[in-house]
Amino acid sequence: MASNPSKRVCNNILEAIGHTPLVRLNSVTKGVPATVYAKVETFNPGNSIKDRMALKMVEDAEKAGILKPGGTIIEGTSGNTGMGLAIAAIVKGYKCIFTTTDKQSKEKVDALKAYGADVIVCPTNVEPEDPRSYYSVAKRLNKEIPNSFYPNQYDNLSNSQAHYEQTGPEIWEQTEGKITHLLVGAGTGGTITGTGRYLKEKNPNVKIWGIDTYGSALKKYHETGVLDKNEIYPYVTEGIGEDFIPLNYDFKIIDHFEKVTDKDAALMTRELCRQEGIWVGNSAGSAIAGLLQLKDQLKPTDVVVVIFHDHGSRYLAKMFNDDWMRKMGYLDTSGMTAQDLVASRKSIEVVTIDKHQPISAALKLITENNYSQIPVTSEDRIVGTIYENTVFNSILKNPAGKSATVESIMKEAMPFVDITTTVHDLSTMVSGEREAVLVKDFKAGRNYIITKSDIAEALAR
Repeated sequence: MASNPSKRVCNNILEAIGHTPLVRLNSVTKGVPATVYAKVETFNPGNSIKDRMALKMVEDAEKAGILKPGGTIIEGTSGNTGMGLAIAAIVKGYKCIFTTTDKQSKEKVDALKAYGADVIVCPTNVEPEDPRSYYSVAKRLNKEIPNSFYPNQYDNLSNSQAHYEQTGPEIWEQTEGKITHLLVGAGTGGTITGTGRYLKEKNPNVKIWGIDTYGSALKKYHETGVLDKNEIYPYVTEGIGEDFIPLNYDFKIIDHFEKVTDKDAALMTRELCRQEGIWVGNSAGSAIAGLLQLKDQLKPTDVVVVIFHDHGSRYLAKMFNDDWMRKMGYLDTSGMTAQDLVASRKSIEVVTIDKHQPISAALKLITENNYSQIPVTSEDRIVGTIYENTVFNSILKNPAGKSATVESIMKEAMPFVDITTTVHDLSTMVSGEREAVLVKDFKAGRNYIITKSDIAEALAR
């Protein structure tokens, strides 16, 4: 293994980035016929792998004259990239403005603010091209604010280059060239592409496996070259998956994508802490869950390295919160499940309406089928919900408004839950205006809708 870098003396915190340890996994990988190491990136100053590429993007922009003294860094980030950029900005004297989504944990937003950054929270369930998306807001601010720099981690090739120059060589040296498989929870594509390219240059037989999430388009695109909007819907897992294809991806580097459910990712995230004493984030849990799904493809002589991207402290309100886990239906409890409800009824498969359809079309669907609510789609992706009362009230107030689009009256999208969720847990999710939840059979690729009345009937039995 590589020499211990702990005797380094750094002139500033940026020099502490990189040279993170490999840690052998001993408990969660029982039954995996291979040696498995975690590349624990929480040892970076910002507690994530994103420190590497954040600094590289800033330094490359400085060299190109794009980022000038006193400038402002503006980026769309789920938190970790923002942290790396904020640290670099403090040392180098820049300001920071970050846009993020309302799916991200509060801890991530608070951490960015702690570094003095301004944070703008944007809606998750909108198209990337929508002016409200966190991508679009960042681009707009970059045009409006003088002397600003928009790194754009998705399409900035300094992202993957950082991992080609740093992460790949570190892993090769630490395993003494014995690595046979690299597992990476894939998001922007920088880590998997840059690290994978370096390792394949050293040994073309190294397998690069990407971990994707249900609701993301990456796996389908890798296999077909088609960005299938039907693959895209809201998901819970943070840090991996995409609804578009960033330029950092070189899919020829990647040998296979494996999808992991939100539930399996969340449960394994907790187990990593409890069984290995390694407190890491959601993408690490997803990666190990994916490894267990792929274990039959491994043999005893294999050496597997799994990237652990970030720290578990950023998920205290989610994966490490029992109330949140119960609310999401991820903690096993006894009793009837959503799967039982689906099996006992014949008419709960999801019927949707496109956001561009007129309100009159929604009224017809509701009255003819006695629906109380209908999921709203955009290019077959669920982006919102319309309710019976909202439709009726809209028409009563303005009968001539029937030609207005469904989008004009839609509310937030109903949550997706796993088909193994108990009826008791489902009952906690329907409250106030929310009359139903969407149930996903991830492995079968089918969607169902379960209403408040379905749940009430089941509880009354």
